[in-house]
Order: sequence, then structure tokens, then C-alpha cells
Amino acid sequence: MEVKKTAIEGVYIIEPRVFEDARGYFFESFSQREFDEKIGPVTFVQDNESKSSYGVMRGLHFQRPPFTQSKLVRCVKGQ
Repeated sequence: MEVKKTAIEGVYIIEPRVFEDARGYFFESFSQREFDEKIGPVTFVQDNESKSSYGVMRGLHFQRPPFTQSKLVRCVKGQ
């Protein structure tokens, strides 16, 4: 997993190692050990996935304590 810092504090771009061959591909989307080593301790308690229609841009909301949540966002297609 390659971790890139962004201009926003606490926001990272995480690029997994993709193993690809004639059958398709495989990648590890989350590793607690690698997160702990490269970003810091994070406890994930929920994992959601959504699909948007063409032209739809979903947003994320910021939460203040005591309701804060770390967010792991995956873009499977697009630029």
C-alpha cells in the first residue's frame, strides 16, 4: 500500500498493490497492520459502499466530537 499525504490535514490517498494476471486482479483493500505503520492507529467499526448514477458527485460531511468518524472512501472508476 502506498500512502500519499494531501494538503488537507488527516486526509491521505491510499493506493493498494494490485496483483493482476490473465484471470483478473486482486488487491488487499484494508490492512490494520499497514494502517498502523503508515498512517497511525485507526479503528474501523463500519464499512459502507454506494454506487452513484452518471454525473452524480457524492459529498462527505464533517463531524465534531463526540460524533466524529474516520472515513475510508474508495473510488473504483473515474478520474
